[in-house]
Amino acid sequence: MTNFFSEIHESKIFKNEEVLSPDYLPDFLPHREDKIKQIARNLMPAAKGGIAQNTFIFGPPGIGKTHVIKFVFRELEEFSENVKTIYINCWNYNTPISILSKIATDLGVFVQRRGIGKDEVFERVIEFLGKTKKGLVVCLDEVDQLIFKSEEVLYDLLRINQYVKNPVCLVFISNFKDVFVNLDARIKSSLRIEEIEFKPYSVQEMKDILEERVKNAFHSVEEGVTILVANFAVQKGSDVRVGLECLLKAGRLAEVENSDMVKVFHVKKVLPEIKPVKPKILEENISENERTILEILKERSFYSGELYKEYCKRVENPVSERAFRDFINHLLQIKMIKVKEVKKGMKGKTRIISRAKSA
Repeated sequence: MTNFFSEIHESKIFKNEEVLSPDYLPDFLPHREDKIKQIARNLMPAAKGGIAQNTFIFGPPGIGKTHVIKFVFRELEEFSENVKTIYINCWNYNTPISILSKIATDLGVFVQRRGIGKDEVFERVIEFLGKTKKGLVVCLDEVDQLIFKSEEVLYDLLRINQYVKNPVCLVFISNFKDVFVNLDARIKSSLRIEEIEFKPYSVQEMKDILEERVKNAFHSVEEGVTILVANFAVQKGSDVRVGLECLLKAGRLAEVENSDMVKVFHVKKVLPEIKPVKPKILEENISENERTILEILKERSFYSGELYKEYCKRVENPVSERAFRDFINHLLQIKMIKVKEVKKGMKGKTRIISRAKSA
């Protein structure tokens, strides 16, 4: 009997499918050269034992913020052996102990998974930095998730600089410009951050970015494919990840149909399947309680009090009203819900809560 895999031939469509992954980091990032240079200038002193500039990068999702910082980090470590860069996504690490443990582990410091306190991890990080005399640059991506849970770790990271010769530099990334507005005044004054705003790509810029990927991903594409995908991605919030998913699905369809290239009609066929990426990522990362709230809000809008009652009916161990308000505030912060204040009888004001259109 013939082995099934022996019947699968080399792809006529894909040259390198990995290039279409949102995690793939190219050697060239079109239309972000100025931002790369600006961030590189801010971080350069870290490679020379100086004080680098803490930096806050903000702008809508999918417009290159994370890719740019990973690109700069890669270049910085290639340029100098005297600096270590650490990237942390705060959806995955959003408590003081998890952040400090991640930093320790990436530095090569052993940290057992259980039975160790935050202060001990903190001391091990300081001891290691003191011995190596290396500069350290830490990026906290999706920093709003960290601040929502606990801003205490920002104080800890700033405190490291009291004990080491080469100061730690912090880079923050968020979709929201006002993420630091309600931060503790002591932390805010110590951060001394420079803000760098990333703006959405134009259709032409999106086309240039996708053409770079297309060139390396496919053997051949029909004229008109890239501009069609670029237009669609810009309509969906200028999110490059939308364009990449569209190209990947169109390529796979072309392969299934045994086509000799990716054609415009392949793209048109997959467009209805492509949804905005950010809401999908958010929904995958929010808590079970927050997911339940969104499920309830799929049905209709609710007054805040009746939403809590409905939530209590649907979960086995409901949280307190105070914790429930925290969930609502978080969902509002990440734009998964909308909240409108209205007058209600003699009692004063109440809130009407509804699901955001993009969620």
